[in-house]
Amino acid sequence: MSADDHLVSLLQELVYARGPSGQEDEVRAVCEQELQSLCDETRVDAAGNVVGLLKGASPDAPVIRVMAHLDELALVVKRVNEDGTLRVNPLGGIYPANYGQGPVEILADDGIVPGVLSVGPQHTTADSARIWETKARGGNVAMDWKHVYVFTRMTAAQLKEAGIHAGTRVVIAQSRRAFWEIEDCIGGYFMDNRAAIAIAIGAAVSMRDRGVRPACDAYLVMTTSEEIGGHGAAYAARSLPGEVSLAVDSGPACEEYGVALSDEPIVVYGDGGGLYDKAVADRLLACGRALDMDPQCAYWQSYASDATMAKSVGQTPQAGLLCIPTENTHGFEIIPRNSLVRCAALLAAYLEKPE
Repeated sequence: MSADDHLVSLLQELVYARGPSGQEDEVRAVCEQELQSLCDETRVDAAGNVVGLLKGASPDAPVIRVMAHLDELALVVKRVNEDGTLRVNPLGGIYPANYGQGPVEILADDGIVPGVLSVGPQHTTADSARIWETKARGGNVAMDWKHVYVFTRMTAAQLKEAGIHAGTRVVIAQSRRAFWEIEDCIGGYFMDNRAAIAIAIGAAVSMRDRGVRPACDAYLVMTTSEEIGGHGAAYAARSLPGEVSLAVDSGPACEEYGVALSDEPIVVYGDGGGLYDKAVADRLLACGRALDMDPQCAYWQSYASDATMAKSVGQTPQAGLLCIPTENTHGFEIIPRNSLVRCAALLAAYLEKPE
């Protein structure tokens, strides 16, 4: 199997694994299995992060932490309504339009319960105020989470018995997680941030297959709860050695930023969470060019990563961000297939020669 095919296969496995913020168990299990065969040491820390250590060629060189988050955008039950429907809130920056009406899975205490994210009948009038106000010829209000619900076909008592309550996570059903191939691209939910996990693992595979080690000790950290505030990354940055936290994440391919949906990786110089260290970004750029790539440079807004969130609370002195170009971020996301292996190659090159 080629490196490209291996990363795509791994990515599909990661996407099929459920992983809402704070309940990333299925994704964590896949990552543990992959890292155990690649890293010198592997463990799960107290915050639920998967931590893999690649020992460096020089034990005295500065340590690097590479971060890619485990969690996916999801929903959480706010309340169980008397009619057996569920009022849900988002875990992360999503709106109903990002998911649309369709199958969801309710991660109950006693198993998985099917549901449908619903708006209600569209053949209605102003008498159905909740539905009517989002219609273009009605109230013309942008649809938000107060306008939708999860249909369960169960009573409130049955839901309670099944272990469904406030705080229960709700995720996109596995039936909707298969990839959709479009020419040279792959579409699917949760490229953010399963693509970045595949990239980090791909970099480790590349170094192993070539018989090389990173210049310094490198921790591959698959972090928890990024979508709701970078909680796992903050803990990892505080508890692990090293001065550089390098996040790998999805980046919006958008005219606003001058970033194209191409095979070329994105080196980021700043975002809504703060500035990335210029020396780190410049080095990533140089590593890409040394590989005959033409990395895209970006400065994001309406965006933050594990690295800038950790830096903003004083948990890491230096931060960097490498992104894979992504269309429809926080929705049905699309990436160029070849960008996976190219981002992995750039990351490996940086770890082999970070200075």
